[in-house]
Amino acid sequence: MPQSKPLPQRMNELIQARDVIVFDGECVLCSGFFKFMLKHDSARRFDFVLAQSSVGQSLYEALDLPTDEFETNLVIVDCQVHQRLDAFAAAMHTLRWPWKALSVCRFLPGFVKDPLYHLIARNRYAIFGRYDTCIMPGPDIRARFVSGGWS
Repeated sequence: MPQSKPLPQRMNELIQARDVIVFDGECVLCSGFFKFMLKHDSARRFDFVLAQSSVGQSLYEALDLPTDEFETNLVIVDCQVHQRLDAFAAAMHTLRWPWKALSVCRFLPGFVKDPLYHLIARNRYAIFGRYDTCIMPGPDIRARFVSGGWS
């Protein structure tokens, strides 16, 4: 069953009750997910936050997650925080078909999806690569970042 938890009120105020994807801007895989969502989120439902930004750091701290190793993207939908594969599923669920079909991964049992996710997350830099610095999108894309979620 999918796992999510409510976003703490002070964090909800920080992101202004928006649906948000928090991602590691140095990770090629995570940045690829960001680019995928930019392309396929035709409703422009999501705004974005770099994990390395002050807002990203605050979100990770509020959720008792490490603020130096970002082994999970966060997807916040309707003030609910989703982590790991459930985060991916929550994001896919908001898209049109055929991408919506990928949201079924949220129904995988935890003993299958959690070890699989952690295996990829721990090795993502070795498998997919790492940018020396966070990606630098143009002003039109930066406008989709939560205030303070870029730097």
